Amino acid sequence: MSRQWWLVENRTHPFSRALWVRPCISFLCRLAGLMGAPPLPEDRGLLFDFRTPSRWGTTIHMFGMRYDLTVVWLSPEGKVVDVRRARRWRSILIPRAAARYVLELPLSWLDAFHLGDEVIWHAPLGTA
Repeated sequence: MSRQWWLVENRTHPFSRALWVRPCISFLCRLAGLMGAPPLPEDRGLLFDFRTPSRWGTTIHMFGMRYDLTVVWLSPEGKVVDVRRARRWRSILIPRAAARYVLELPLSWLDAFHLGDEVIWHAPLGTA
């Protein structure tokens, strides 16, 4: 997992607060995700890049999780294709449409994303 935090913006429904994510690209990072990790601060999350759009390839599980999450699936263009509450220990979630990216966020972000929203992310100035 990258040590760098990236700023996320919803261009369709702008956030009232900042949201920062860490990119999670490697297979091991994607497999482990937040499993066993302490709860995220309210302004932090993970951004998974699965490289190839897929429904089955972007399925997430909640085994080993101690808290619920907001999960947002994004197309290769950054359009929201699904948003769900993922319940600890009992969820396997398959997105409704093919996605390339997945955001795992604190539950408080559930109402901040809507189907079709345009989402972008970037490194803060001077850190890329």
